[in-house]
Amino acid sequence: MWQNFEFLHPQFLWLLILIPLLAVWLFLVRNKEGATLTMASTKGFEVKPSMLAKLKPLLNVLRLLALTLLIIALARPRNVSVSKRTKTNKGIDIVMAIDVSASMLARDLKPNRLEALKKVATNFVNQRPNDRIGIVVYAGESFTRTPITSDKRIVRNTISEIKWGDLDGGTAIGMGLGSAVNRLKESKAKSKVIILLTDGVNNTGFVDPKTATELAVGLGIKVYTIGLGTNGTASFPYAKDPRTGKLLFRSSPVEIDEELLKYIAKETQGTYFRATDNSKLKAIYNEINKLEKTEIEEFKYYNYQEKYRLLVLLAGLFILIEVLLRNTLFKSFI
Repeated sequence: MWQNFEFLHPQFLWLLILIPLLAVWLFLVRNKEGATLTMASTKGFEVKPSMLAKLKPLLNVLRLLALTLLIIALARPRNVSVSKRTKTNKGIDIVMAIDVSASMLARDLKPNRLEALKKVATNFVNQRPNDRIGIVVYAGESFTRTPITSDKRIVRNTISEIKWGDLDGGTAIGMGLGSAVNRLKESKAKSKVIILLTDGVNNTGFVDPKTATELAVGLGIKVYTIGLGTNGTASFPYAKDPRTGKLLFRSSPVEIDEELLKYIAKETQGTYFRATDNSKLKAIYNEINKLEKTEIEEFKYYNYQEKYRLLVLLAGLFILIEVLLRNTLFKSFI
């Protein structure tokens, strides 16, 4: 209630300082200004004061209350309700191309690269309420998991369902980038962005990464590339245990084609990032979020509910009551 309450002219509230001063004058000073009669003895006139005499100060109280209400009314108290409407002036279409090869199960990020990415990517989606987002996954081949959509629930569900093993082995960076470009070629958005993530080198697929890069440049698509993996060695899956079916891990060197990723980013006017741990991966997506800002125009509509009218009516009522009492019941005392 009080969060939406305000005074339009709060400077008038300073006049309330006069109320205690006026009260002192009415109850102390003015009461002593009446005429006095000197007599040798007043014993014959001693009577208990009547109830009306005791209530006489009520007239001054009514006057002070009326004056207080009028001062508050001058300050224009009111409730303000605000409704908002937003308009996107510069929409952004974003496609996240995610490597889902077996190496994404490496444990240099916790609990592994793929799960760490899914958590960060979901948070990224939550921070882009006004943009359309699509999901492309790739390994030895690529396909679109979710076309570009403004329904963030669908995008979040898609990310949560991404897992290793749905595609053939290998890392086809060119095909992943090509599929993402294909998703954006019909886009009417003023800004088109691809976030391409991989943890390896292009070792399969029939689309050359540089050819896919040229297509992106021709369509005005900016590509942010992310190399995922620690420096040195990491624990990679290399086989399945024939008895339990569980993956077996061993330490192997981390190999990321950073030269290719830097080339793709440079040619498309994007940026290359290297994510060596969970916190770095999170910081990269936060940085991309800052770099790609959506321009939003916000319209605010204000509805004012004035409260001064009731105060004026109450003040008028108090003045009317005072006048009536002063000229009827208390007339003989004045």
